[in-house]
Amino acid sequence: MSSDRSILDLAQVRSRTAAPGGSVPSITLRLAPAELVLIETADAATAAWFADLCSGLLPLAEGRASFFEHDWAAMRHDYAAALRGRIGRVFGAGGWLGFLNVAQNILLPQLHHTHENAATLNARAVELACGFGLPGLPLERAGDLPTPDLARAACVRAFLGDPALLLLESPIPGDAPDLAEPLLGALAEARGNGAGAIWLARRDLPGDASLLLQADRRLRLGERGLTVARRVTR
Repeated sequence: MSSDRSILDLAQVRSRTAAPGGSVPSITLRLAPAELVLIETADAATAAWFADLCSGLLPLAEGRASFFEHDWAAMRHDYAAALRGRIGRVFGAGGWLGFLNVAQNILLPQLHHTHENAATLNARAVELACGFGLPGLPLERAGDLPTPDLARAACVRAFLGDPALLLLESPIPGDAPDLAEPLLGALAEARGNGAGAIWLARRDLPGDASLLLQADRRLRLGERGLTVARRVTR
């Protein structure tokens, strides 16, 4: 898939922060609008490191990381924070503020990064929650929710606000296989609206036919950076 304008462009990027395991790979990746890239990683920590890199949260030793052609390193802090409001992320582990309930955690990023009306955001979040299999926005703390429900809530948070970039770190836990259908449906809809997506998974990524058929590329992240893992055929 090609486009004259990229959503995310990592050009021979090397982070000052080593990846888990100690390697500092040079990474090049250009993500076009509506593109889905599957990236296999050794573990959840490596996936989180890469998602941080894409979000402009890691200082660079060399290369250029840009989001909508804006260099993360050159942006003012407030402008970078606003742009991160266009990123929807499912964290592989954690990512929940313990002093807030899950509903507040879901709404907080959009309330912080955008000027969207709180009532409108809440209504959209409830709609997404129902779509992902929840009866509404969970009012419990994250530690009190079963893993499958917490995974559904994480998807609500990621897709709230019509993100332009989706970073999905192993978003379907083993005990929530029924999340696959609504998640892939939401992903297809987001891509139809021009969003790009990076699905990060461990190297034992199941060969889910629906996911593989949606993907444009499948890569592997290792000491040599990003390499082709398997050609995706349609």
